[in-house]
Amino acid sequence: LEADCHTQPPVCEMTEPFPIDLKAYQEVELDPWAQDTIPADIKAKIQANIELARDAIVFFTCCGSASGYGGHTGGAYDTVPEVVLLRAMFKARPDKFIPIYFDEAGHRVATQYLLSALDGHISAEHLRNYRVGHAGLPGHPELHCTPGVKFSSGRLGQMWPMVNGVAMANAGKIAVCLASDGAQQEGNDAEAARLAVAKGINVKLVVDDNNVTIAGHPEDYLKGFSVQKTLEGHGMACQACDGEDIDALYAALRAVCVADGPAAVVAKRKMCPGIEGVEGECHGHDAIAVAKGVAYLKKKGHTKAVEWLEGPAKSAEKDPQKEYRGTKGSAVNGNRVVFGDTVVKILAAMPEPERKAKVMCIDSDLEGSTGLKAIHQKHPEIFVQSGIMERGNFQAAAGFGMHEGRQAIFSTFAAFLEMCVSEITMGRLNYCNVLCHFSHSGVDDMADNTCHFGLNNFFADNGLEEHQASSLYFPADFHQMEKCVNTVFWDQGVRCVFSTRSKLPAIQDAQGKPMFAEGYAFQRGKDDVVRTGSVGYIVSFGDALYRALDAVERLKEEGIDVGLINKSTLNVVDEDAMALLGKAAFVLVVEPLNRKQGLGVRFGTWLLERGSAPKYAYIGATKEGCGGLWQHAYHQGYDSGSIQKKVKAMCNQLLLAKAVAPLV
Repeated sequence: LEADCHTQPPVCEMTEPFPIDLKAYQEVELDPWAQDTIPADIKAKIQANIELARDAIVFFTCCGSASGYGGHTGGAYDTVPEVVLLRAMFKARPDKFIPIYFDEAGHRVATQYLLSALDGHISAEHLRNYRVGHAGLPGHPELHCTPGVKFSSGRLGQMWPMVNGVAMANAGKIAVCLASDGAQQEGNDAEAARLAVAKGINVKLVVDDNNVTIAGHPEDYLKGFSVQKTLEGHGMACQACDGEDIDALYAALRAVCVADGPAAVVAKRKMCPGIEGVEGECHGHDAIAVAKGVAYLKKKGHTKAVEWLEGPAKSAEKDPQKEYRGTKGSAVNGNRVVFGDTVVKILAAMPEPERKAKVMCIDSDLEGSTGLKAIHQKHPEIFVQSGIMERGNFQAAAGFGMHEGRQAIFSTFAAFLEMCVSEITMGRLNYCNVLCHFSHSGVDDMADNTCHFGLNNFFADNGLEEHQASSLYFPADFHQMEKCVNTVFWDQGVRCVFSTRSKLPAIQDAQGKPMFAEGYAFQRGKDDVVRTGSVGYIVSFGDALYRALDAVERLKEEGIDVGLINKSTLNVVDEDAMALLGKAAFVLVVEPLNRKQGLGVRFGTWLLERGSAPKYAYIGATKEGCGGLWQHAYHQGYDSGSIQKKVKAMCNQLLLAKAVAPLV
């Protein structure tokens, strides 16, 4: 169970002392088998440790807010009391516990980084680089990335089932899993509970039941759901307590630990207790606003921390390429937001009775991130605010869209498309009409890192050739997104529209005008010739397209006449485009998706099937994330410079001496 330490030194090592003295943390021991209550002297130290740890978490997660890298404060801040108590128990009885703080809510990664600093794996100063690119502190815990981190986590519902197995492999020891009322909504946890109870697995859950998820309060949007009652229904013994009452929390932890078999502590508290303006609020889930963090830290007397947040923390390294040709001066917008805005306009054109009868939109607690918030606000009569239950929510959408003339809308992150593959198959077999929007596709702007990368979007096209086409659309910019959604909204079957987390610039034609704005009509399955070329062509889409366009423009200036195709319908062959590409000397596919599963692995086959055999290569995502935002494109090798280098290498391989001189 020992993690392999990251061998590369942090690239952003800080020299100024960390403004909150972590050396003041007082290591103590608590033996739940010998101590029914917390001795007074130990309790004072534990309370001091809790305050110290919470102050540190507020500070370095606020560094993420200040720098623009974002992050998550609330979950890690909330669970400090149980982590501090567990740390004391682990130290007292190493013979009884697997000393790993498994966490099914990976966004609470600040906990793991704080523990790594306390244990000497990283410096306290380095915590200020929270979520910075190449700093080894990504938005979710990842093995082999951060020294001291002993597991990878980040997709809700995935960790508890794995911890069951860890406990089974370490008979005689207790495995602890930090849990949350959000993650407990996932179906995987229900399966994990049944297995744990049936086999008497010695796993202990500690649930932060704070009644807050990203988009709302479970008690409001998921009435009838109770973490405690659900677990007890599966046969697990539960100890409910006030998570802010240290004595009650210890009593509950002690009770579940001294008893054999699976059990849970349900620690009830408000989100971010004690942080003015954030306590009990949904925005406490994210990295809290700098102003809120500053106010909190001022009250605690952390002057140096405040000075850092109001000064140096606001500086962040920017994309070294300051200008992208082919989009220079273009408006920039978020396709994920435009998706929702476009649907709102479609719905507004329908009479309300027809709207209610024909359309249903269901959310999986991500409406603010996937563009559905606008639909919720403008047309609540057709909106279903559901929980973190992607599989069940998709099937509900499919059931609504099973009837002719009805249209269901489903959305989540592209990473979680992988959780819905079987459900998409059944939706297709039932000829259901579902318009899916999978935002956060690719890797761009994804400080949440590898577990949240939307890389395997082609998994959605998993039907047989005789089935209805399940078209996969990845619009190039906000203009094309609007045209695409308007065109395909009432189509039949399961359709998927993809967008990035990042905002994208409007693509310009050769005259410098927006290519997909006025006068452009989106055509299903039709590729767009963004630039013509006489030497070869690049085929691209998504955020890779504007990078490829910049590369094309720069290559043309060097005398290498390369063309560019925007393949906004990913899985449908455009015969006209293939005829054009078949005449080219080379074709290079550049994409932000998984190189093993994306467009590149099939596009060459399409060319060969049509008797074309240009020099062929493809670029895609091949590595785990490096943290940060804009850094990912460079890390994966689909930035403009890398594209230019690859094109020149292909030209040299083809010995295009008549067109260009050999290129270095």
